[in-house]
Amino acid sequence: MDHSQHAHIAEFSAQFSYWAAFMVGILGSGHCIGMCGGLVSGCFMKLKAVGPWPYAAYHAARISIYAVVGLVAALLGTVLVASGMTGLAQGVLQILAGAIVILLGLDLLGVSPIRNTYGFAPVAWLRRQFVTATQKGPVLGAAISGAINGLMPCSMTMAMAVQATTAPSPPEGMLLMLAFGAGTLPSMLFASVLFGKLGPKLRGSLQKLAALFVIALGAATLWQGLRFYLVMYKLVV
Repeated sequence: MDHSQHAHIAEFSAQFSYWAAFMVGILGSGHCIGMCGGLVSGCFMKLKAVGPWPYAAYHAARISIYAVVGLVAALLGTVLVASGMTGLAQGVLQILAGAIVILLGLDLLGVSPIRNTYGFAPVAWLRRQFVTATQKGPVLGAAISGAINGLMPCSMTMAMAVQATTAPSPPEGMLLMLAFGAGTLPSMLFASVLFGKLGPKLRGSLQKLAALFVIALGAATLWQGLRFYLVMYKLVV
């Protein structure tokens, strides 16, 4: 495989990742509403929000947290790759990340032998901060609540964060999580309206579609990592 072919494959993989991350966010509407719909609705009822600014602050803060997580994850991936033999380490990282993303997708389907219990921060602490945030005023309180929502444990968000560790650069890891966040925006923005109106069956179907996209993204990453590892192995060994 020459340099131009590898560059073309890398570019296609990046474009597929952004598109798939966006679709995971869109199709994950049922999961988002089921997991966070009540939380969001309750937050805005307590805030007694008037006008668009509290809603804008909430979702801007939430998606900004996703962007920061993507940036940090990609930086971590870069450090891990740089700490070993660059080519082989990058292949191993992609293989491991792909396998973890597949497991998280299976968890969303409810068929994984391993349940995800991890988040970006302690859940009890997050819940306490969420409760007190509504006392900070409609806009600031909404922004704090949105940031906390972005840190809540979720297999779908965790899968995208793991995927971001394989991004070619930190900005691209950030863009991956922004694409995911943009996909979640419609359902989360209207969660107070949609909550309770999407039946369990429809929410379950949407969650399964999102899980399949997560699994496809993980499989593509694993396959790309395996191919890259084999090419680099022949060059190094």
